[in-house]
Amino acid sequence: MYFAALLARTEDGWEASDTELDDVESLADLADLAREASTDDDTVIAFIEQEDAWFGVVRVDGEEDPRIYVSDAAAAARSSYGEILLTDELLGRDPDDLDVLVDLDGTEDGEPDQEEDEPSDDEAVPPGPIGESVLLEDLGMSAKELLSLESDALGAIADALGCEEILEAVR
Repeated sequence: MYFAALLARTEDGWEASDTELDDVESLADLADLAREASTDDDTVIAFIEQEDAWFGVVRVDGEEDPRIYVSDAAAAARSSYGEILLTDELLGRDPDDLDVLVDLDGTEDGEPDQEEDEPSDDEAVPPGPIGESVLLEDLGMSAKELLSLESDALGAIADALGCEEILEAVR
């Protein structure tokens, strides 16, 4: 089961809204959705959580590029919503390397089949946290605290940001 919410920082504090990700197909779509929730290019935090498996935090500050943190990249890679967050840049992949012609069996055009001991794309996604663990430091949560979160991570983040009641209202 998934949960997604947007927290927009305003002059009066935080405003939360439950959000549907059905129409979100990319990180750019998610960033646009976050910017729509903002007034005056304020900070917006997007939370995505798959129960007991992984969570992701995306921070959007005005027109700047979104900043991302994912608690478990390998678990998120097996999720359609997680794949939105796991960009080539975040994973350290060169998107130009992916523009190679591939046969139906998954091998490059004219290349022999992949050997058994070579890692697959799924194995190329590292287990554990990935992204900017410092993205919430100026809002009250240190990288060390973020990296140590396990159960009820979104509640702990919201508590550190001073908006736990607001987030719980949309849960």
